[in-house]
Amino acid sequence: MSRPSLRSLSPRRWPLLASLLLLSACYQPGRFIWVDDYREPQTTQDESYLIRKGDVISVNVWNQRDISTRLRVREDGRISLPLLNDVDAAGQTPAALARLVEQKLKDMVANPVVTIIVDEAQPIRVSVLGEVRNPGRKLLEANSGLLQALSEAGGFSDYAREDGVYVLRREPGYPTPIRIRFSYPSLTRNEGNASTFRLKTGDVVVVE
Repeated sequence: MSRPSLRSLSPRRWPLLASLLLLSACYQPGRFIWVDDYREPQTTQDESYLIRKGDVISVNVWNQRDISTRLRVREDGRISLPLLNDVDAAGQTPAALARLVEQKLKDMVANPVVTIIVDEAQPIRVSVLGEVRNPGRKLLEANSGLLQALSEAGGFSDYAREDGVYVLRREPGYPTPIRIRFSYPSLTRNEGNASTFRLKTGDVVVVE
């Protein structure tokens, strides 16, 4: 069966097609890395997660129960703590925010030791394009994998290739997105790294 021509596409899908063409210019066709060969930057979960607006975090100051608290990051990206006014939280890792709070508490607490844990993470935002039934931007629960994204997009179209599933991901030090390739059968069988791969906000899923 032949693929539909551009003229046969609904005008509502033209912006999505334009986005796909723009993304395709970010990498050389045919160049990719299989998910089993992909290695994420060597950071711990705490170091890689950036606190976002709406996240619920626990701030624990050792031996200072009255200062320790659990709160939600406001829409302006800040939090307010006992003894402290507004503190910028969004865009920082929990470890970096803990060090910032320690610095601010030094004049009021002797040798403060602060730990911060993200109790409730906000959903992640990804785009799913190509041969899926409902392409577009998707809101997924934190720690979602590729199968959840494909499900939100309504599954494959009649023209999708089961070995033509990719995730485009931008990483520090790379001028263009990394193109990570997946096999759908491996996803459904929970084989290899595909079973543990987790999407991040800003990822783009492309089905060819």
